[in-house]
Amino acid sequence: MKSDQQLFDSYLKERKKEKKIVLIWQFFILIMFFALWEIASRLYWIDPLLFSSPSRIFTSLIGRFANGSMFSHLSVTLFETILGFIIGTLGGILLATLLWSFTRFSKIMDPYIVVLNAMPKVALGPIIIVALGPGYLSIIAMGFLVSVIITTINIFSAYNEVDPNYSKVLKSFGATRWQCFKEAVFPATMPTMISTLKVNVGLSWVGVIVGEYLVSKQGLGYLIIYGFQVFDFTLVMSSLVLIAILAAIMYKVVEGIERWLIKHAH
Repeated sequence: MKSDQQLFDSYLKERKKEKKIVLIWQFFILIMFFALWEIASRLYWIDPLLFSSPSRIFTSLIGRFANGSMFSHLSVTLFETILGFIIGTLGGILLATLLWSFTRFSKIMDPYIVVLNAMPKVALGPIIIVALGPGYLSIIAMGFLVSVIITTINIFSAYNEVDPNYSKVLKSFGATRWQCFKEAVFPATMPTMISTLKVNVGLSWVGVIVGEYLVSKQGLGYLIIYGFQVFDFTLVMSSLVLIAILAAIMYKVVEGIERWLIKHAH
């Protein structure tokens, strides 16, 4: 019979092998997608004017990065997105904590949170622009609004789903409600918080790009609108490709944070 160490080593090898297979398939699908896109554009299976092609996009990006014009747009959008992501996530966690801490307050706010969650945040865009002005602040506010409500709902639900016996045990030793939250409720909801971070990556990009559609004179959202106006669809697709790459990088960063938290939690 195999020893426990041998079984563990075998499990690790199988896990590494599975990761490699998944990674190979991911790269294969990505390469095939771009190859098929290029072939379809060259053979006019799709309209190259509307959908461009990977080679045109690559050439366009190289030219714009070489002359420095793309860096300013990319840095503006990235700054707005990261700030909206951080503020929206922290604001949602703080609001969820307040709702959990004050039961009456949560009951009062419940219908308003439901309405705010159902309301399309894009519809608030013009109001935000008028209130905060056509600048960075209104765009960051859009990124914040899109993510803060869903964060609040997810985290507050996770707080309420924590086994109440944890708090009862702590209270039997004289712990306050805040100590119960700090020692039991908050740590138990860390997986939900990480999942919410992953969701907020996409939501923050949506909010910022919509904000740039409405008001910005810089950023990837502005380039998309400008590309449509001058019928430069290669510029539009180039901006979309950059957004996809940056969103994927942000997602991987969040996954790295998740692995670090899991490692240091044990």
